[in-house]
Amino acid sequence: MIRTPDHETDRGLSVALTHSLTIGITTVLIAMLLMTGGTMLDSERERSTEVALETVGERLAGEIDNVDRIANGSETADDVSLEVEHPRTITNSGYTVVLHETCSDDEAPLIDDSTSCLELASDGEDVTVYVPFETHEGIDPDATAEGGVIEVYLEDGAISIREADR
Repeated sequence: MIRTPDHETDRGLSVALTHSLTIGITTVLIAMLLMTGGTMLDSERERSTEVALETVGERLAGEIDNVDRIANGSETADDVSLEVEHPRTITNSGYTVVLHETCSDDEAPLIDDSTSCLELASDGEDVTVYVPFETHEGIDPDATAEGGVIEVYLEDGAISIREADR
């Protein structure tokens, strides 16, 4: 009588082990892809917020310049006011605009200390941008406004900003 070896039962174990390892490796790879994709989306969201805040800041700096030119171009323009509409939210979160008479090196290292600037900070993302501007008139230091309709005005020789009444 010839005995056959018991290798036949080992084959079934090999297929099950291979199948289990394949599922485990695939799960790990998919988890890594999802985590990497989430991180990439977060960084793109921050970059998008930064660009949008810079755009709003540049527009607002131009509007401050308009008020400044109107005030300097007229002898009788003691009180000048300009209401401008900006987005209420950027990347689905609000933002705050602060008017600074001077920007310090710590806040905005690329802006000269003697230059006035706008600080735009997102409420949802950890993003803050600084936009420089120059005026002939004085600046109301630390005037603030929330995103949306903003009033840029000259009052008592100083340019300021606030939320417009609408």
